[in-house]
Amino acid sequence: MNEPNDALAALILQAGFSWAGLARRVNDLGADDGFALRYDYTSVHRWVKRGERPRSPVPALVAKVLSEKLGRRIRPSDFGMTEEETLAARGLQYADSPRTTIDTIIDLGRADVNRRSIIKAPFVLAALGAPSRDWLLATLDGTATERGPRQVGMKQVAGIRDMFALFQEMDVMRGGGHARTALVEYMNSYVFPLLKRDHEERVQRALYEAAAEQAYLVGWMAYDDGEHGLAQRYLIQSLRLAQASDTAALGAHVLAGMSDQANLLGHPHEALMLTRAGRRGITENDSPACLADLHILEGRALAALGEARAAAAAVAEAERVFARVDHGNEPVWARFIDVSYLFGEAAHCFRDLGQASQIDRFAGESVEGARKQGRARRGALSHAALAIADLERRNVEGAAAKSLTVLDLAASVNSSRCVETVRDLQRRLKPYAEMDEVQRFNARAGELLGLAA
Repeated sequence: MNEPNDALAALILQAGFSWAGLARRVNDLGADDGFALRYDYTSVHRWVKRGERPRSPVPALVAKVLSEKLGRRIRPSDFGMTEEETLAARGLQYADSPRTTIDTIIDLGRADVNRRSIIKAPFVLAALGAPSRDWLLATLDGTATERGPRQVGMKQVAGIRDMFALFQEMDVMRGGGHARTALVEYMNSYVFPLLKRDHEERVQRALYEAAAEQAYLVGWMAYDDGEHGLAQRYLIQSLRLAQASDTAALGAHVLAGMSDQANLLGHPHEALMLTRAGRRGITENDSPACLADLHILEGRALAALGEARAAAAAVAEAERVFARVDHGNEPVWARFIDVSYLFGEAAHCFRDLGQASQIDRFAGESVEGARKQGRARRGALSHAALAIADLERRNVEGAAAKSLTVLDLAASVNSSRCVETVRDLQRRLKPYAEMDEVQRFNARAGELLGLAA
């Protein structure tokens, strides 16, 4: 049995409704929309005392009734009745207003924290085109202004950025499943209430930028945790807030994340489109780190499409741009676009192209950098590339040994990508299942991650 719905009970009391009166008004509004509803006192009793949730469109009708009576906007999520089918659709929309975007992220966060079915919403390929197009057009049409440097003494913005850095560090070191719920609760309890107030333009844009960074990060965490439909919706909303902040590099960074996800899910054409939209929206001076990332992810998409020459050219261009990066002049979100990351992604380009010597070159540098930083997730992904290079040479013993390292690193973080990487190695090693080294790897995978060979 569900918990009583205290929030709904309080709103009904504030509105001065009896339970029977609320039910009658819901039925009347439903009839106006063509619905034959027969709710009564008992129905509302079940909603309040048993926490039952009526089907659509009833939560929206209840919210409308309460809004009329109270003279302010009440949403279904305010009394724990977010209509998840509607929320799943809203999460894919690139809203006209950043305020609408904020409401959508708040509702996504509430559903996420409560483990509602929105976390199972599907990834929708068709939803990728419009947000990237709208962001790019808005960015190209925007006029440059001289607002002066951001005053880092703005306490709220500085505090939000400090929290972003903390959560970003936790994601990189512990995996996307480690602290996502805590970040969502922080955003909904502190960041978004600030954005619902009016501020002078400089502060408003700074708050939109900080909120966009955090919405991106929670989307990335969901992506790393294997919840792709939810991640896609957070990323689209983050892109809209990035536009509101007038920060082109941040918007391009969000498109890079969307591209990474699309490519992982087997949609390289769309991944390529997203990287190119991002590149068109910024210059090398905006953020060399972001531009290098877009080039390397373009290479990933091209490699998945089998375009070896173009992929290699994209990797080379990423290296060229990355040579200009000074992380002291980059935003905090670009901190981990470094050698460990960039060369690790390059290694995966050449993994997809079956070029073992290039895998060795890039993955070797990535592994070394990740080891020095203590980045287990990145180390696992890059060690896996080295294992695959060994398999390309028919060095099964070496591949199995490196796969054991991948496994140990993957077990130390909360990342579905790492788990999928171990599964991929199991599939690749399956033809050699009788070898002692492979059997040790499979036994260990079962012990640490519960993965059957």
